[in-house]
Amino acid sequence: MENIAIHEWVIFGALVLGMLALDLFLFNRKSHDIRLREAAIWSVVWITMALGFNVYIYFANGGDLALKFLAAYLVEKSLSVDNLFVFLAIFSHFKVPSRYQHRVLFWGVIGALGMRMLFIAAGTALLSRFSWMMIIFGIFLVYTGAKLAVSKKEDYDPSHSPIMKFATRFLRFSKDITSQKFFTHENGVRLATPLLLVLIIVEFSDVLFAFDSVPAVLGISDNFFIVYTSNVFAILGLRALYFLIEGALSKLCYLNIGLAVILIFIGIKMIITDYLHVPVGVSLAFIASVLTLTIVFSLLASRKKKSR
Repeated sequence: MENIAIHEWVIFGALVLGMLALDLFLFNRKSHDIRLREAAIWSVVWITMALGFNVYIYFANGGDLALKFLAAYLVEKSLSVDNLFVFLAIFSHFKVPSRYQHRVLFWGVIGALGMRMLFIAAGTALLSRFSWMMIIFGIFLVYTGAKLAVSKKEDYDPSHSPIMKFATRFLRFSKDITSQKFFTHENGVRLATPLLLVLIIVEFSDVLFAFDSVPAVLGISDNFFIVYTSNVFAILGLRALYFLIEGALSKLCYLNIGLAVILIFIGIKMIITDYLHVPVGVSLAFIASVLTLTIVFSLLASRKKKSR
C-alpha cells in the first residue's frame, strides 16, 4: 500500500471544509428552490474540483494512483446516481418542498462523510489482515450486481423502512413540514419535524448504499486515501447532481443494468486477483465504456418511447 504524506490529508481536508463552509454559510444560508442553472454550476464546480485533485495526485504520487482515483471516482459517482432514485422516492413520499430538499441532502452528506470513513477504514483493515476477504467482497459484488440487474427503484417505499418504524417509536413528530427546522415547539412541547425523519431515512439509506459502493471501490484500490477521497468528492457533488438531473432520472432506464455490469466486473476482478491482474487502465476504460453505453442506450430508448 502506497504511503500518503500528512500534508496531502491537510490539503484535502482544507479544500473540503472550505467548500462546505461556503456552501452552507454563503451560497445556501437561506432555503430556496435550487434552479437548473445553479445546480449545473455547482455540478461543474464539484466535478472540476475532483478532476483537479486527480491532477494533484498524479504529480504528487504518480500515474498509477491517479488512475485508481479516477476509476474509483467514476464508480462511486455512477452508483450515487442510482441512489438518487431512492432520494427522489423519499422526498416524494413525505412531500418535502423543493426549497428544503437541499438542507436535508447537505446534512445527509455530512453524516455520510463520517459513516463512509468508518466503512472504508474497516474494509481496508480487513483486506490488509485477511487477504481472502478480497474474494468475499468479490462474491458479494457479483451477487449485488445480479440483484441490481433485476431491481426496480420505483418499488421503493420509505414507509417500509425499519429505521422509520424505529424513529417513530422513540421520537414524537409534528404533523407537517412548515420550515427548514428539524425541531419545533407545539403547545410548549418540543417535537421533531418530519424533515428530521426524512434526514434519518436518508442517512440510513446511505449506510445501505455503502455496503455496495465501498467494496466496489476497494476492488479498485486498497489505499485508504484514494478510496476515501474519491468517495468524498463523489458524495459532495451528489446534491447538485440530484437537482440537475431530477427530471431526467426516469430516462435512465438502463442504469441498473449498466451498474450491475460494473459491479459484476469488479467482483470477478477481485475474485481472480491472485491468478490474473487486471491493469487499472483496463478497468477504467471498461467502466467508462459501460457508463457511456448505458447513458446512450437509455436516452435512445427514452426518445423512441416518447415518439410512439
